[in-house]
Amino acid sequence: MDDDYKIFPRGKIFIEGSEIKKIGDFDLLPEDHYDEVFDADGLIILPGLVNTHVHTSQQLGRGLGDDVPLLTWLIDRIWPYESNLNEHSSFISTLLCCLEMVKSGVTTFAEAGGQYVDGMGRGVKQAGIKGILAQSVMDIGEGLPSGWSKPVEALIEDQTEIFNNWHNKAGERIKVWFGLRTIFNNSQELILRTKQTADDLGVGVHMHVAEIPEENQKSIERNGLSTVRFLKTLGVLDSNFLAIHCVWMDEEEIEIFAEKGVKVSHNPASALRVLGSPKIPEMMEKDIVVGLGTDGAPTNNRMNIVDEMWLTSLIHKGRLRNPTAMPAEDVLKMATINGAKALNWENEIGSLVEGKKADIIFIDPDSPNMLPVHDIIANLVTAMNSENIKHMICDGSWVMKDREVLTIDEENLYKEVKEVAGFIREKIGYHSPDRFKKFKG
Repeated sequence: MDDDYKIFPRGKIFIEGSEIKKIGDFDLLPEDHYDEVFDADGLIILPGLVNTHVHTSQQLGRGLGDDVPLLTWLIDRIWPYESNLNEHSSFISTLLCCLEMVKSGVTTFAEAGGQYVDGMGRGVKQAGIKGILAQSVMDIGEGLPSGWSKPVEALIEDQTEIFNNWHNKAGERIKVWFGLRTIFNNSQELILRTKQTADDLGVGVHMHVAEIPEENQKSIERNGLSTVRFLKTLGVLDSNFLAIHCVWMDEEEIEIFAEKGVKVSHNPASALRVLGSPKIPEMMEKDIVVGLGTDGAPTNNRMNIVDEMWLTSLIHKGRLRNPTAMPAEDVLKMATINGAKALNWENEIGSLVEGKKADIIFIDPDSPNMLPVHDIIANLVTAMNSENIKHMICDGSWVMKDREVLTIDEENLYKEVKEVAGFIREKIGYHSPDRFKKFKG
């Protein structure tokens, strides 16, 4: 996935510390020159996959938001769930989310924002992968849980403290960005202060944008312009702004993104479930950088970027009635190097290049779903499933070998997940099969 998209049929990778020092077809020194020599004969090697939008603290809410409209999902389901979390449950949720992402090949993700970033940071640190963390901040809007809405200055101070505590921690695997939830819940002042602070600290802004028609309508009523046009007038759209979903955008708004260098995270499963189908091929034709995301467990139920590649390869062909739309090589770029570019991290991750971080996944194609392999790229995007991903290295260290995640005690984690999830279920008053009731905050 380098600039030339080279494939080495019999390649080797030499790793020293956390970096790739040499890659290609070169002669090995005697084995006693290395700490370890790993034989990957017959495997396909890729850079680690990148998930550009996930809610790690929502992992324990899997299944609580099915089959309802977005605003019902948000106000009646997710906010009550999130308001019953604490730092420990956020840690357990993040650890479970990281475990699922590791098993589907993700070495780097961007968190959309939760309330207990310390718990999230502890989870990422233990899991051994890379994460961009953020706090979810809101200062206006209906139905917000008690204590979430704060004055702008307090929200900026909170996020700056999180930045100081976690940015570049865990061997620089953890970064901190600034999160804005939605135009429904963020005032003009908060948007401006957040962007200015992020710029001052040299990091990015992560925001849900143009998710549903009601969002644009609300922005027009409040601000006189649709979400994207309003954000443009504020001057906050540029290359460190990551816009999520972007389903309800017109051609002029796509041009605005292209002009300003805004990055986009495409979450196909989540979009199909509650939002719609965004104009991703049209964005990519304008050279907008688009990465892939899973969103959170209550909107997707699968934190599996491999599934998102498969969906992306299909839905735009159907929407456009064009079988050439979203070719496999473009989808693979979205999951690797374009995902890295969306996170402004492409100097270190997203491709197997000398000098970059050794974030590597090993894929075993010897399975009924992948064989025969006539076209490697096609098989990776449209035939591979997560079980084909056998091993993972992040920052030069083994994270998974033979599907065993080395950084997490799965058995004990599953026990704790069930216990903590049961406690939350009682707190919100959820008793199956009461699937459509409003939860308690």
